[in-house]
Amino acid sequence: MTKKLLAAAVAGVLAFGVAPAAHAARTAEPYVSIDDAHVLKVGDPAARKVVVLVSGWYGAANGFRELARDLAARTPSTQVWAVDRREQRLADFTGFRTKDPATYYLDGRYQSPKNPEKGPGLRETLDDLRAVVLKASDHGRRQVVLGGHSWGATTALAYAAWDFHGRPGYQDLDGLVLIDGGVHGAFAGEGGEIHNSPEEIKARLAELDKGEPFETYLSLGTGLGAKPESAAIWYQLIAWYAHRAPHEPSALVNRLPEKLRPPRPVTNAGLLGWLVQAAPGTSPALAVVSGRLGEDGDWIDDGMTPLSRVAEAMAGPKPATFEWYWPKRLSIDLDAVDPYADTESAKLLGLRMWHTREVNVPLYAFETGLDKGTELTAARWVVEHSRIPRATYAADRTMNHLDPLFAAPDGNELTRTLVPFLRDL
Repeated sequence: MTKKLLAAAVAGVLAFGVAPAAHAARTAEPYVSIDDAHVLKVGDPAARKVVVLVSGWYGAANGFRELARDLAARTPSTQVWAVDRREQRLADFTGFRTKDPATYYLDGRYQSPKNPEKGPGLRETLDDLRAVVLKASDHGRRQVVLGGHSWGATTALAYAAWDFHGRPGYQDLDGLVLIDGGVHGAFAGEGGEIHNSPEEIKARLAELDKGEPFETYLSLGTGLGAKPESAAIWYQLIAWYAHRAPHEPSALVNRLPEKLRPPRPVTNAGLLGWLVQAAPGTSPALAVVSGRLGEDGDWIDDGMTPLSRVAEAMAGPKPATFEWYWPKRLSIDLDAVDPYADTESAKLLGLRMWHTREVNVPLYAFETGLDKGTELTAARWVVEHSRIPRATYAADRTMNHLDPLFAAPDGNELTRTLVPFLRDL
């Protein structure tokens, strides 16, 4: 997800998640390192097709687990790999292995990174992603489809156009999947501007040289703290209790900032549901369509996204649904690739966007109601200004930005339309 998507949440609250559901029989779902990245693998390891998925801003691998299970179940020849960027290694998940994670995190016992470097940019992110893509291809014996959600879709398109020491990224791929994101004004419908002129880029780099290397906007905007990881920790904690004791009185509500508390006593599930949907000011960019808060303070599921799926995934703990430390440099670089061309700003940053017009693999694009149609408009622009041979466009504008990842499969338009795209590759 992009910084613009969070702007609406400054006056409201954050919601973010996915969820694994219980299946009667399932292959192992290993979480493994591939060079500097980590990957959650879901589905048959003998599958001849691998879908590699990249999260958006503050998103992490577990955010795709439930969608990955749904896709793998419906396309048995497909395995799904969800990628954690290298900076996720900085997160201290130790407290979630204890009986009292709230004390560990809210009383400040966890470890924050000491003297962190500036953080990786898009060059390092794509180098890590290429190691994953090449591993998935198994020396060309398997098809590889690269996709992402929100800014993860931007990352996937950047990969396709990137020059890897003389080899265009699209030559590693058999398809592209864009989920509610992309380039060339994909996020324009929700307002805001991208600051990516050469002058603005230079100013942002100068600011980065002087200060904190990781984004604090998420935590400050939601009122959950001042550290880069504060909001991620709060939501993971709330989900941890909602997953393990959903109907018990909330263990955390009295420790929340007063402005985020619901108007009456709630259960653990009620608190999570309140924050991801019911609280006044909740942004569609950061919410799910799940249900409503009952008079007794418990959560009533009557929407497309069951809260239990959100709770299980957000609880983690490893892999997690949130990336705790998002590098400011990566935000700068992703803004700079939005024109999807080798611009002066791209040159200034050393971004090798040299093959945008040559991309020639099938593309799938999906949008929710968040951006009022600009994602599909942007995807069509990419197709018209490249050699992409065919494209599939789908939408469900009753969805919020995160519902495509979390909604139950029977009512999920993303799952319904993406499955035949994958089968036809």
